Amino acid sequence: MSVCRLLWLLLLITLLVGCSERDRPLDSPVTLEGEIFGTFYQVVIADPLTRREADELEAGILDELESVDAAMSTWRDDSELMVFNEAPLGEWQPLSDELLEVLAIGQSVAEASDGAFDMTIGGLVNLWSFGPEARPREIPDKVTLTARLKEIGPDSLEIDAQALQARRLRDVFVDLSAVAKGHATDRVAAYLTQQELANFLVNLGGEVKVRGHRDGESAPWRIGIEAPRDGPQNARHVLPLQDIALATSGDYRNYFEHNGQRYSHTLDPRTGRPIDHRLASVTVIHPSDAWADAWATALLVLGEEAGMSLARERSLAVLMLVRQGEGWTSLASPAFVDHFGRETIDELGVAVIDEPASDMARDTERPLE
Repeated sequence: MSVCRLLWLLLLITLLVGCSERDRPLDSPVTLEGEIFGTFYQVVIADPLTRREADELEAGILDELESVDAAMSTWRDDSELMVFNEAPLGEWQPLSDELLEVLAIGQSVAEASDGAFDMTIGGLVNLWSFGPEARPREIPDKVTLTARLKEIGPDSLEIDAQALQARRLRDVFVDLSAVAKGHATDRVAAYLTQQELANFLVNLGGEVKVRGHRDGESAPWRIGIEAPRDGPQNARHVLPLQDIALATSGDYRNYFEHNGQRYSHTLDPRTGRPIDHRLASVTVIHPSDAWADAWATALLVLGEEAGMSLARERSLAVLMLVRQGEGWTSLASPAFVDHFGRETIDELGVAVIDEPASDMARDTERPLE
């Protein structure tokens, strides 16, 4: 046998072995993970997969995430959103279906929450050092704060969904950070569904959407809700989920301190200042993670009483963690109780108060460990 023929034969054997390895089934579940949008993504798939299929799925997932980033990022000058933010005032701008859909969700939640959610808050976010301007972490002066507060508001943005266009009526900076991650989670979940996968979990920086079961048969996915405290986190509640999305907004992870005062990254668009109340986190269960994401932010801004009142009015499935002295209390809306059922609520350690006190589920006070 000639040397060339021998080398060709060895190459063929190597290729066949390599193909065989890539087509071998992987142990289930398969986890695909990495970094995106300044946070993490994690996709867990309980359906049977080969290495080749997993690699192809990961490439598709990254394409979906890149598409959202190219449309909605405020950290890249060439994104569709940033181009819109730089467009002349009062002039209609053609926008993609994707961006218009998210803008429409934001406007709807802004209207329903009387401005507690506001996509035009970007100028204030930058002023408080939580945005891409990366300003020094100091308290804005009253004059500058008042000036920016006068500019913002849902009425500064007009959307024409039928004509696929929108325009800014005042010089506002549209920021979709309170809804874009939820939308991206929906996009990835939709992509996986299109690939005919029936059992998966998508977790994008804590925004979660699940389909089917974690064992591919009958066990629900289990998602932990963090205790509202600094330092290492542990789960306060573990929720069994199936074919649903979950989003949580909290004031205890991203903040800065100035002269002994702690300032949350969550701003109240109505005052221009960080929220300052007992409500530490809000978790919303919803078929759409984009809607859940926006509602969680709006309800967190509103606070315990107004937020739960709106959740009840809108039949939103909501779990709130509220500071109480050195501990906290868990509150669940009626829709949350209905979604999980009384038996599961009892297993979660949440006692149910049926009537007027507030028609919520409430657990006993727990210490902040």
